[in-house]
Amino acid sequence: MTARKSPLLPSLLSALLLAAPVLPAQDVGPAEVPLGPPRSAAASLPDLGSGANALSRRQEDYQVGRLLMRNLRSENMVLDDPEATGYLQALGSRLGVEAQDGEHRLTFFVVRDPAVNAFAIPGGFIGVNTGLILLTNNESELAGVMAHEIGHVVQRHIARAVQAQGRNSLTTIAAMLGALLIGALSGSADAAPGLIALAQGTAMQQQINFTRMEEHEADRVGIGYLSAAGFDPAGMAGFFGTMMRERGGSTDLVPRLLLTHPVDSVRIAEARARLATLPPAQRKPDSPGYDLIRERLRVLSAAPENDLRAYYERLRERDQDKLSLRYGAALAELRWGSPAKAVPLLKTLLRDEPGMPLLHSSLGQAQLAAGDNDAALATFEKGLTLSPRNLPLSVRYAEALLTLGQGSRAHALLLDLFNNIAPTPEQIRLIALAASAAGDTGDAYFYMSEYHISSGDLMLATTQLDLALATPGLTEVQRKRFLARRDEIRGVLREQRGARPQQQNPPG
Repeated sequence: MTARKSPLLPSLLSALLLAAPVLPAQDVGPAEVPLGPPRSAAASLPDLGSGANALSRRQEDYQVGRLLMRNLRSENMVLDDPEATGYLQALGSRLGVEAQDGEHRLTFFVVRDPAVNAFAIPGGFIGVNTGLILLTNNESELAGVMAHEIGHVVQRHIARAVQAQGRNSLTTIAAMLGALLIGALSGSADAAPGLIALAQGTAMQQQINFTRMEEHEADRVGIGYLSAAGFDPAGMAGFFGTMMRERGGSTDLVPRLLLTHPVDSVRIAEARARLATLPPAQRKPDSPGYDLIRERLRVLSAAPENDLRAYYERLRERDQDKLSLRYGAALAELRWGSPAKAVPLLKTLLRDEPGMPLLHSSLGQAQLAAGDNDAALATFEKGLTLSPRNLPLSVRYAEALLTLGQGSRAHALLLDLFNNIAPTPEQIRLIALAASAAGDTGDAYFYMSEYHISSGDLMLATTQLDLALATPGLTEVQRKRFLARRDEIRGVLREQRGARPQQQNPPG
């Protein structure tokens, strides 16, 4: 079910007008979707909210952010690679533990864009461009950028700018946020301010831009998060310097991050001065996954005509033993049509680093692409024995099982996984496909309803539940579960309609 491509801003406006921000943040995102068999129909369903808490600020932030995420996905801007997303989420969570006490949900994702940029949107969604990840020199630099964005989320800089406009017009808020997102991803430095000015004039533009104080506040708290999490706090200032060097004095080469988060020598100096105030702490080395994920993203984000096999061959002439270059070379062989050449490279890597699930996952994919199906399944199974319920490895194993026509095994694997680990929307869609392949039609429709809930489309979710309830042969437990979920969604839709003055019945 490929999302229909549509212009970002109009679809965002439609989504916000159809789904007023009344759903609680903790109840409707992918991290909270229960997929396993319920202890009871009521126990299996997350609370969709009630009028008592429907209008909280945090709920509104999350609702708007979720709708923006749906549009990013529809524009194919989110790189849904389980390995890269899992790494980024783990890195961000390590920082998030130091940043807050669970008050904010933080969701990290990779943006399919070569520009040097990162951004936060309401609701704790933080996107990091592939171009930025590839420009970093070490994990602390990448963590520094992410810590800065976490600072914006925790301090609610974006959300406060939006809410300063009041609640008079969802359309205006949608236009403003849509303009920001278009400006962030279009490559045009003028796109966001121009669209915002059209939406509500110059005053709106001035309010949404981060102030110097807000940038410094995000720097200050972000450096603290870096240090507390065991990263080198100099990483933030180091990456600021990298960006300034990339600029090279030319206005045509300004990294996009500098347009949305201006950096100057004073800000770099202040970041460095902040380091002197921090207590000494034990610095952890870069995780092995950092270098591998950088090469993975280099391969995945390259244009199809830009065959990187020669690139890795040149680099490996100077350093044959470097783990990340060997991994990148193997992925390049896999991507550009030589999986049989990738297999021995990955086997050698796995022999040297047997404890890395990422290598089991990549080897299994290469073996499957090379036609060695039994070896591929054995590789996935061995990897999961060493790393039970590893999310990327489990997802790749399930994909392989589906490819080989083993839908029931894929469904059981994913059901166990997602009862213990929060799935993304695309992973919810995957279990729906697995259930369908296994002949569990009712559950397939149910999972698709959860997929639509996770992306904010409650009307489509109810349609899927209607189809689930019409499926022959349902058990009584399934029927109660589907009915309870549909009743919850319908209740929320009624609350939304009641919250709109223009749709209320006239008195008398």
